[in-house]
Amino acid sequence: MSDGIRLPVGHARQKAVLAVLLTDVNQVVPPDRLVDRVWGERAPARARSVLRTYVSNLRRALHRTGITVLWHDTGYRLGADPDSVDLHRFHRLVAEARDSRGPRDALALVDEALALWRGEPLAELDTPWARSVREQLHREHAAARADRVDWALRCGRHGEVLPELTARVDEHPLDERLTGQAMLALYLSGHQAEALEHYRRIRRQLVDEVGTDPAPALQELHQRILAADPALAHPPVETARPVVVPRQLPAPPTPFIGRDDELDLLDTAVDVPGSATTVVLSALAGAGGIGKTWLALHWAHRNVDRFPDGQLFVDLRGYSHHSEPLSPATAIRGFLTALGVDPTSLSADLDAQAALYRSLLVGKRMLVVLDNAATAEQVTPLLPGSPTCTVLVTSRTRLASLIDRHGAVHVQLDVLADTEAWQLLTGRLHRARIAPQPEAVAELVELCGGYPLALSITARKAATRPGVALAEIAAELRELGMETLDHDTDPAASLPAVLSWSLRRLTDVQRTVFGLLGIAPGPDTTVPALVSLTGLPEAQTRRALHALEDASLVHRRAHGRYAMHDLIRACAATTAHQDLTGQVREEALRRLLDFYTHTACAADRFLNPHRLPVHLAPTAPGVRPHRLPDAQAALAWFDAEHACLLASHQTAVGHGWHADVWNLTRALDTFHSLRGHRHDRLVMWQAAAEAATHLPDPTALAHAHRALGLVCAGLGRLEQAIAHLRLALTEAEHHEDPTQQAHIHVALTAAWEHLGDDRRALDHARRALDLHRGLDQPVAEAEALNVVGWYSARLGDYDTARVHCHAALTLHRRHRGSPDGEANTLDTLGFIAHRTGHHAQAVAHYAHALALYRDHGYTHQVPPALDALGHPHAALGHHDQARSVWREALELYREQGRDDDAERIRRQLDGLAAGSLGPAKTTESA
Repeated sequence: MSDGIRLPVGHARQKAVLAVLLTDVNQVVPPDRLVDRVWGERAPARARSVLRTYVSNLRRALHRTGITVLWHDTGYRLGADPDSVDLHRFHRLVAEARDSRGPRDALALVDEALALWRGEPLAELDTPWARSVREQLHREHAAARADRVDWALRCGRHGEVLPELTARVDEHPLDERLTGQAMLALYLSGHQAEALEHYRRIRRQLVDEVGTDPAPALQELHQRILAADPALAHPPVETARPVVVPRQLPAPPTPFIGRDDELDLLDTAVDVPGSATTVVLSALAGAGGIGKTWLALHWAHRNVDRFPDGQLFVDLRGYSHHSEPLSPATAIRGFLTALGVDPTSLSADLDAQAALYRSLLVGKRMLVVLDNAATAEQVTPLLPGSPTCTVLVTSRTRLASLIDRHGAVHVQLDVLADTEAWQLLTGRLHRARIAPQPEAVAELVELCGGYPLALSITARKAATRPGVALAEIAAELRELGMETLDHDTDPAASLPAVLSWSLRRLTDVQRTVFGLLGIAPGPDTTVPALVSLTGLPEAQTRRALHALEDASLVHRRAHGRYAMHDLIRACAATTAHQDLTGQVREEALRRLLDFYTHTACAADRFLNPHRLPVHLAPTAPGVRPHRLPDAQAALAWFDAEHACLLASHQTAVGHGWHADVWNLTRALDTFHSLRGHRHDRLVMWQAAAEAATHLPDPTALAHAHRALGLVCAGLGRLEQAIAHLRLALTEAEHHEDPTQQAHIHVALTAAWEHLGDDRRALDHARRALDLHRGLDQPVAEAEALNVVGWYSARLGDYDTARVHCHAALTLHRRHRGSPDGEANTLDTLGFIAHRTGHHAQAVAHYAHALALYRDHGYTHQVPPALDALGHPHAALGHHDQARSVWREALELYREQGRDDDAERIRRQLDGLAAGSLGPAKTTESA
């Protein structure tokens, strides 16, 4: 309408867009939300394009009205006076009626509000959102009509409302408020007996159908009618206590950063028709200080218009430094007082108070924020019975029974993303201070790990110390850690104190497990590892872990892994050093090292079954190594536990546990080789070489130098490689160890190849072959045969190369040698076939080798195999196949950080495109 003239705004769907925008007048509505509200699940294929057309049409239609539809950042905003929209005018008038000081004024206002209702709201829309809004509006309409009856009765207009009440009681026989109004109207009209009969009827039905008596308020009215209370006939009209609309929300957090997904989830939970209205906020990735209350208050203030009948707030003090948790009775009494109930009239019975509280909220659009709850039992009595209300609960625990029994929606709150953390920190500091020190700001963000309270404390320290450089504050946080985030006089401004409040509800066992998790090496853990760390039975370990998870002190990741935020881990480590003796901590770490070492050695046997086994001491009591069924499971376990294994190795180094250092290094060597973890392999073998000097095994030092020589050769550190291998050979010869000598000669072939001396490499290969033949080690002999074949081929002696490689292949298949040994031999045969012009045969050999590398997880060998396969394809004119395999090799080389190889492949692709290819055979696949 414009000046009383009806304006055409288009067809039904275009009207629906207008209706949605009017519902959220002066608010930004994202396009996806508009599409969902207008079309629901039946959105057209190009819904956004259609939406833009509708909005453009609406702009033209509304041009003369002063109503605007503009794009603002993330969505469309319809700008208009809310009072020009019946929906918002209705809400305002009803709110004013409830806030008015007398029933006559209230009656006039509510009559004006009810007169705005003309037909079914959003009648042309049948989406879930529209149905939800319709249901909500009908509830609001019914509540307004009920309030009108109250005010009419207080104005002495009982005769006017009696016919309506009589009819509505028949429709809703269990509505206690409606029955009470009818009883009062009948009594005031001189029909006391009928009024009493209404009470008997509803009491009988409530007992039979619900199993309860009428609420105290209705019982009291019944007694007053029985006694013919004269005050009923002469209500104190103008001096009556006004309807109270509580506005208890504390101030919103400023600035509030991020949490867009969580805010959308809260919006969705409240918007869904027929859904539970209890929304539980619990910090899954952290305990206190993660921002639960901030999020609840920000959402509440952002949506305050949804709750015109008021907002209740209470801090339940579930985790407080100065008091016990607030009792439900105390919380309810506070709510009832806020709702206008005389405190002196309250019953001492909690159930009676809860019933009165629920009665007062029937039909009201109210928000109840229950902050910092300790248990579901503390929350349940505070839940309204009316679906028109919404409840937000924040807690450090999951409140499982609230979710199970009341359908509460659990919102998982994690730390802030890096960009959000940056915004939170810099938003509280002057731009002139930030601009010259971006590196310091980045370090502060990293050290706080996205933890909101840590970021706020850091921002406060920086803001209150303007003369201190941000780099200096970052250095303090880096060096002192949690100590920097402490506060001497204000526990709420201390992250260690806030986190410590979560520990009060832990049992001794749970607290011990929490502390041990703080000193366990690695970024995360699993139940099998934790069983050995704690030395507890598995069932008890799981119960303790689940309690810590429910308390938001650990969080579960995919594949059964459990982790802590770094700051919570620091708190746990402090707990371990305060609560546990040094002996207890050391025994726990010893058990964990035993677990990783024994499991890793067993896994290595699957990956390299022909390797000489590692002889381990028996496990400590309480250690239960993880059982693995096969090589695939072993490889998956190594992948999953790699970071924990590296950290455990460092722990062993730090404690001087030389046998653990040596055994873990050996156990991971095959895995490191096939996955290409060359730098990790180097670091571990350097530590193992030092540990070898403390071990009784005289061959250990030669073994360590041989491994270091191989790793250095692969990294291109050729002088170091030769030096290590010469030391290894000297040690092996001194101790008359032919097996070690043979392995060292094989390692020397790689070093000399990198130095460009294939002839010298072949000499070492032949010496290795001779030694292995004398040791009756067929698999090792097969590997040496292939090495002789490879260097013979590189020197052009293809017949000798072919004979040795076929002999190697026969031994590998007869004795079921390692898959990479067979694949390496096939790779050499592919090289021979390609160099002798048998390109189709070369393709077959290379493809077979590639399949073996892929099937058995040898990821480091896959790109060289792809590289090699491309050359016979190109020679055969199969340029599409060559291009395909080289592109995959290029991608894998880049992923693995092998930049020189990647550049060589790029040149080969350029040559393929130009039609001119030079020889570009890689030697790394041997």
